Amino acid sequence: MLTAVVTRSGDAIQVQLQMPQGFVSAEAAEGEAGKEVDMGPNPISPETKELLWGAGSFLVLLVLMRYFLFPKLKKGMDARYAGIRSEFESADTIKADARKDVVAYEQALASIRAEAAARVDAARAQLDSERQAKLAEVNAVIAQRRSEADAANAAAREAARGQVSSAVATVASKAAELATGRAPDASVVQQAVASAMESAGSR
Repeated sequence: MLTAVVTRSGDAIQVQLQMPQGFVSAEAAEGEAGKEVDMGPNPISPETKELLWGAGSFLVLLVLMRYFLFPKLKKGMDARYAGIRSEFESADTIKADARKDVVAYEQALASIRAEAAARVDAARAQLDSERQAKLAEVNAVIAQRRSEADAANAAAREAARGQVSSAVATVASKAAELATGRAPDASVVQQAVASAMESAGSR
């Protein structure tokens, strides 16, 4: 689409027709279609110097890794592995020592318990022997006192028996004398009273 541009200078007026921007006429379009378009270099395909720089950088990195970085890394890993292994070995040693200490403690505890049991048994046996001795002593004292009491009772019984027999003989003599009018023989009365008291005591 054409655009008319009107300019005025003094009394003169000029009119110019202009084509819009981006508008190509058919003749110009046909002329440009016959030409090849230059697209420039391919951005994906690398150049030779870029390949050389990349290969050189890779080789330098490979050399650094092979002779400097990897040996240091391996040395650090070996040192860490050795430290962990030594810690495991020391832990096993400490565990074995702890088990030995536990076994020694259990043995000492068992010996202490056995010694305590032996002392308790010895004290119990000593107490039993002392108790038996005290019981035997008390029983002996009781038996002695019982025998003394039995002897005293027998002596008192004999004394009372003599007195009773004399009193009974006297009463019997008096009763016979009153019944018969004459005094009986004392030996006969005493014998009769003794036999009567023996028969009464045996019942």
